[in-house]
Amino acid sequence: TRYWFGDHDFSIWDGLLAQYRPPPLHIPGYSGAAGFGLGGPGSGVPFHFHGPGFSEVLYGRKRWFLFPHESKPVFHPNRTTLHWVLNSYPALSEEHLPMECIIKPGDTLYFPDKWWHATINLETSVFMSWFLSP
Repeated sequence: TRYWFGDHDFSIWDGLLAQYRPPPLHIPGYSGAAGFGLGGPGSGVPFHFHGPGFSEVLYGRKRWFLFPHESKPVFHPNRTTLHWVLNSYPALSEEHLPMECIIKPGDTLYFPDKWWHATINLETSVFMSWFLSP
């Protein structure tokens, strides 16, 4: 999975960004910073947390796993989400299962502040995320 964050020469993305319309979602008092990414099947991001935000898929499908901040998932930080799905996920008891969903083009997911989350691309995927801060 490849991501594009932070301060960049946005002019190189003018063609793409001119066609992109962010979701009409806002949290009063927060502003957003955009992140762009693309990834192949089986790629993704291991469990981590940060401030709140939104993520949407422009192409493909992405599976999300989410835990409230106080329910830290058991995972190895140097292993992929695919490894976790194949080796750890099947052994989870029902009360330790994450909330999960699959987002596809047209869907937008809100991830709450400091919630643990991991993703896996089910096929080649292109996505935008909006990271919010007060």
